[in-house]
Amino acid sequence: MMDWFSTLELFSKFYWIIALIGSLFFLFIVITTFIGADTGDDLDELDPGIESDTGIEFQFITFKNLIGFFTLFGWSGIACIDAGLSKPVTVIISLFSGLLMMTIMSAMFYYTRKLTSSGTLVYKNAIGAVGEVYLTIGANRSKIGKVSVNVQGSLRELDALTDSSVELKSGSVINVLDVTANGVLIVASQNKKQI
Repeated sequence: MMDWFSTLELFSKFYWIIALIGSLFFLFIVITTFIGADTGDDLDELDPGIESDTGIEFQFITFKNLIGFFTLFGWSGIACIDAGLSKPVTVIISLFSGLLMMTIMSAMFYYTRKLTSSGTLVYKNAIGAVGEVYLTIGANRSKIGKVSVNVQGSLRELDALTDSSVELKSGSVINVLDVTANGVLIVASQNKKQI
């Protein structure tokens, strides 16, 4: 093995070293991810994003992305050398391949992180939902009752008021019209003609 490596020219040695080291790190990351020892991107903490309502920002330079860059950079360079391409073309193709890999990985991690739910109930998401009265709701907002409504993919029991002139009894089908500032639903009876 060492005889073969020593016969290579410096340009080829450079690409083989990059490809092998990148592949070893890549293999290590894959194994630790599958066994659950993955603790995240340690180098991402050097420039943490500010948490705000806009969510997670797109991160291009991370430890995992750099490993992906060097792995694909090295192997695409070796493929170009084996194909007999010139050194400038090899460098350009390998750089492009590495940057493409970083972009794909960045986008993949970005959209995967955006899929995670915070679990916070947003009451406005209940507007327009159809539900059922659980505890009687007093007429003209005289008494808070409870309704069962499917919000954000799960059935929830929430406080509710109505502007109706008659109270809404348990088992009545309702529509959510609005939400007050403190999270109480404003509901109306759904008559059978609307079903």
